[in-house]
Amino acid sequence: MTRGAKGWRLAARLACALAVATLFLFPIYWLAAISIKTPEEIFAYPPVWIPSGFRLDGYVTLFRDGDAWAVWNSLVTAGISTVLAMVIGFIAAYSIVRYRTGGDHLAIWIISQRMIPPICVAFPIFLLFVSLRIVDTYTGLVMLYTAFNLPYVIWMMRGFIQEIPLELEQSALVDGLSRWAVLWKVVLPMSRAGFFATAVFTFIFAWNDFLFALILTRSDVITYPVQVTGYFGSQSTFWSKIGAMSMLGVLPMIFVVGTMQRFIVRGFSMGAVKG
Repeated sequence: MTRGAKGWRLAARLACALAVATLFLFPIYWLAAISIKTPEEIFAYPPVWIPSGFRLDGYVTLFRDGDAWAVWNSLVTAGISTVLAMVIGFIAAYSIVRYRTGGDHLAIWIISQRMIPPICVAFPIFLLFVSLRIVDTYTGLVMLYTAFNLPYVIWMMRGFIQEIPLELEQSALVDGLSRWAVLWKVVLPMSRAGFFATAVFTFIFAWNDFLFALILTRSDVITYPVQVTGYFGSQSTFWSKIGAMSMLGVLPMIFVVGTMQRFIVRGFSMGAVKG
């Protein structure tokens, strides 16, 4: 292949990558633009692609009315439930891989629980939470998100742990380490990329939950996805607040994925979906 042909091929690849990036980033840009537009620019036709100014009225209103607190609620519930699910799921996956806990079919049964449509168990869970008096509490949402994300964590971490040679653990045991020390000093560092990749997706699953947050929250622990829907009304829609709240909700996801990107790429390259 000539040098000119390679240059054209590289240019075509860059053009395709730019087109795909533009396609995926445009919704984020449009939300950001709506959040700083004037009401006239929001409803203008043809659309105003670039805002004429930088108005923060929507953000100010969110913080003044206390609506921005919903983003904090999502951070607390998604963050704590992710930590709990990762710790419990990591230990459970190690037990399944190394001790064959539950036999050969326990892992399949566990991941099958993740396939249950949430709407099928929403009402029984609501009745349970009412009887336990944990509706509209951090405790209730954290427990629920942890339980629903555990099958995913166990299944993913099982695949990562299977990739670790057993001889490394046996050598550590011979050197005098306890089984718990082997777990935290050998297995966890060896599966670090997969661990963080799984944690990112677990956090996203909890962050994006709408159904259970809608049913199990009222006002004290209302989360970001539920809060956004409150700006859509039959008489009017508050587009400025929708754009501002959406940006407040998107920024944590951009930060998490951006900081963990190398772990996500390495995690999938380790063959986490094997087995």
